[in-house]
Amino acid sequence: MTDTPRIPDQGRSSRYWYGGDDSAVTLLRALRTFRVADEDLRRRMSEGMDMNTTDLAALRFVIAHERSEDPVTPLRLAQHLRISGASTSKLLDRLTASGHLLRVPHPRDGRSRIVIATDHAHSQVRERMARMHERMLEIAQQVPAPARAAAIDFLRAMAEQFETEAAPPELTPSEP
Repeated sequence: MTDTPRIPDQGRSSRYWYGGDDSAVTLLRALRTFRVADEDLRRRMSEGMDMNTTDLAALRFVIAHERSEDPVTPLRLAQHLRISGASTSKLLDRLTASGHLLRVPHPRDGRSRIVIATDHAHSQVRERMARMHERMLEIAQQVPAPARAAAIDFLRAMAEQFETEAAPPELTPSEP
């Protein structure tokens, strides 16, 4: 006789994680839907630019910091991406070979180097993302002005929660 796995009790609750306030749960579901769509968009963008998502994240980080005149060193990029120095070196080699990034001397520290985006990278990013950013601004402007502060506070609090949440303990196998 074979043991058949027990099917989990589906009648416990209509909600897996949350109880209580329906509008708050709906808000969390909307946030989850947004996050999934954002991840999918980043994957499609990286495929469209013939690079992986980490390469695209690196390019976005470098461009964002160039605009604020805040130079990015390879070490800082590695820390931001949470990858090793060796992986960062390979990433920079790929993005340099593809004509997206350059390694140049640091403007204030001659012993160090920084990473900058090429004109080619800037034009590719603008070409692929300008319309999307325009549309995102249009959508944000549709949020009533009095509600924006609450939306901003909510998103910042969720970001802080995600950033500070400890890793959960490892899963353990079930007992036979």
